[in-house]
Amino acid sequence: MDYQFLWRPVFKALPELVDAALLTMQVSVVSMIIGLSIGLLLSFGRRSKNILLRWPSTIWVEIARNTPVLFQIFFFYWGLGEFGIFLSSYVAVVTALSFNTAGYMAETFRGGFNAIPNTQLRASRSLGMSFLQTQRYIIIPQVLRVVYYPMTNQFIWVILMSSLGMLAGLRELTGETQFFNSKTFRTFEFFAATAVIYYIIAKLVMIGARLLGWKIFRGQKIR
Repeated sequence: MDYQFLWRPVFKALPELVDAALLTMQVSVVSMIIGLSIGLLLSFGRRSKNILLRWPSTIWVEIARNTPVLFQIFFFYWGLGEFGIFLSSYVAVVTALSFNTAGYMAETFRGGFNAIPNTQLRASRSLGMSFLQTQRYIIIPQVLRVVYYPMTNQFIWVILMSSLGMLAGLRELTGETQFFNSKTFRTFEFFAATAVIYYIIAKLVMIGARLLGWKIFRGQKIR
C-alpha cells in the first residue's frame, strides 16, 4: 500500500469545517421547524372530510415521500428557474428539506393521532371545550409523546440529508469538505474526518433529545 496519510491539512482546515458544521445544523434546525409545522397541518388535512383540504395534503405527502430528496433540491434550485423563480442555494436546500420533512412528519403525526382514543376527543367536547382547545390541551400533548422518538430520528435524517446541499452549491459540512479535498487531494483524510463530525453531531442530538424528552415528559415512558 503506497498511500501516505497526511492529516495536517485536515487539522489546519478544522476551524472552517466546524463553521460549516454549524451551517449544517442551522439548515437542519430551520428545515425541521418548518417541516414539523407544515407536517402537523398536513396531518389535519389528510384526516379532513373536506376534499379541498384532503387531496392537496395527500398529493404533498405522496410526492415528498416517493421522490428522492436530491430531485427535490434540484427542483427548487434549478427547476424553479424555468418559471423565473431563482432561489439561493441556502433557501433552496431549506425549502427542499422542509418539503420532504413535512411529508414524512405528516404520516408520523397521523399515526400519533390514530394512537389517541376517540373517546378523549368526545369527552373533552362534551365538557364544552372547543376543537382548538381540545387539540391544544388534550390531544396534541399526547401525540407529541407518541411521536417524540420518530421526530428525533427524522431530525438526524435531515442533518445527514443536508449533505446533498453540496450539489446545489451550499458550503455546508460536506460542501466544505469537498472544497478542501479539491485543493489538497487528501480525499480519505477529509472525508474520514467529516464522517466523524457527522457521527458526533448525530450522537449529541440523540443524547440531547433523550435528556430533553426525560425533562419534558418528567421521566414517563415515551412510546
